Amino acid sequence: MQRWSVVVPAKRLAVAKTRLGPTGTRAAHEDLVLAMLGDTLDAVAGCAAVGSAWVVTDDPRAAAVAAAAGARVLADPPAGGLDAALRHGAAAAGNPLVATLHSDLPALRADELAAALGAAAAHRRSFVADAEGTGTTLLAVTDGLLEPAFGPGSAAAHTASGAVALPGGWPGLRRDVDTPAHLAEAQRLGTGPRTRAALRPACA
Repeated sequence: MQRWSVVVPAKRLAVAKTRLGPTGTRAAHEDLVLAMLGDTLDAVAGCAAVGSAWVVTDDPRAAAVAAAAGARVLADPPAGGLDAALRHGAAAAGNPLVATLHSDLPALRADELAAALGAAAAHRRSFVADAEGTGTTLLAVTDGLLEPAFGPGSAAAHTASGAVALPGGWPGLRRDVDTPAHLAEAQRLGTGPRTRAALRPACA
C-alpha cells in the first residue's frame, strides 16, 4: 500500500496564533504554539498510513521541533503565504498521495488521521472541515495538483473547487486551535503530552 506524504506549515512564532490571546508571557505563548506543533507531528508520526512528513517553516525553533519529530524541514517561500507554502511542500514530497494538515491540532490522534486518509483515498481531492464547518484542517489529493484555497471560508472554497468534504467524526482532527474557546475544547477532547505540559504552569 502506498503511503501518504503529509505537509504541515508552521508560521514564525512572532506572528503565530495571535487570536489565541494572552497565555502568560510571550515565551509561554511561543512554547504553547511549539507544543501544539509537536503533538500534531507526533500523531502524524504514529499514523501507519503516513510515509513522510514535511514541515514548511522559516522559524528555527519550529524547525527544530519538526526535525526532532522525524519530519523533513523546508524553508517557507519568502512572502508567499500559506497556499504557496503548501504547494511548495507538496511539490517537494514528490508523492501523488499528499495531504496538508494544520499545525495546531493538539488533540489529534493517529487513528483519526489514518481513518481520514483512508476516506480521502477514494477521491481525487478531498478535505476535512474544522469543527465550525467553515474552515479546513486537512486537504488531500491522490492525483494531480493540491490546489489549496486556505483562508476565511476555506471549506466553501475547497468545495467550489471540486474537493469532496469528508463526513467522518474525527473530533481531534477537526479541532484546530485559534481562540481560547478552541483551546478549552481541545483540552476537553484530550491534548497530547506536550500541550498539557505547556499549559500546566498557566493553570497552576
